[in-house]
Amino acid sequence: MSLDHHFLLLLLLRMAIAATFVVTASIITERSGPVIGALVATLPVSAGPSYAFLALDHDAAFIAQGALASLPVNAATIFMCLTYVVLAQRHTIVVSCGSAFAVWILLASIIRRFDWSFTAGLAANLIAFGICIPLLARYRGVKMPLVTRRWYDVPMRAALVATLVAIVVSTSSWVGPRISGVIALFPVVFSSIMVILHPRIGGPPTAAVLANSAWGLLGFGMAIAVLHVAVVKFGSTVGLFLALATCVMWNLTLWWNGRRRLRIKA
Repeated sequence: MSLDHHFLLLLLLRMAIAATFVVTASIITERSGPVIGALVATLPVSAGPSYAFLALDHDAAFIAQGALASLPVNAATIFMCLTYVVLAQRHTIVVSCGSAFAVWILLASIIRRFDWSFTAGLAANLIAFGICIPLLARYRGVKMPLVTRRWYDVPMRAALVATLVAIVVSTSSWVGPRISGVIALFPVVFSSIMVILHPRIGGPPTAAVLANSAWGLLGFGMAIAVLHVAVVKFGSTVGLFLALATCVMWNLTLWWNGRRRLRIKA
């Protein structure tokens, strides 16, 4: 087998693995309501596979630099969510999603132009979430209607994440860790939620999923910070594991706190 064929088969395998993660998470999101769905949506089901595959091709220093670039991009994602949530209350999917994507692309383009320190990346997240979480709170309490899945839902989600992984993996060697870190955090799961659910159940219920994701997305930012620090000290494998554990434990804590509050109210 030639080198080109080996690379192509390996790339297709990575794309398939990543697509499986995202499709599974998206289906769980649809069936479990806005609260649990938001917690699943903020797990690293898209960025996680991208970073795992980058770690197979690059050293720990590359992953650390990529995570450093990803950290402020997480702040851009919460502003994207806020844009969509506010506009989706009254506007069409074209206006709501188009504006949200434009905000993310604009902020990500600005972010990639600067050399971010670890402290600056943390500060960007604290400021962004400090602004957005209170503003999103009023949109969280909407009941999720029954969702009827269409035949093209799963292929479309699989294609989205597979394309992202292909771009990240195949271009990482020449675009470098900074651009790879920005691309890896493109919000594939949030994008699929907006594009698929908005026409089916309307803007407010779809917006409720994203509004409930704010605290989970904050934990995702913590996981990126852990990844940046841990890969330097312990290597890529341990760093990726610790980042995943951070995200999972944070979301489980949010879920447990939510259950506890419901028991207190009952």
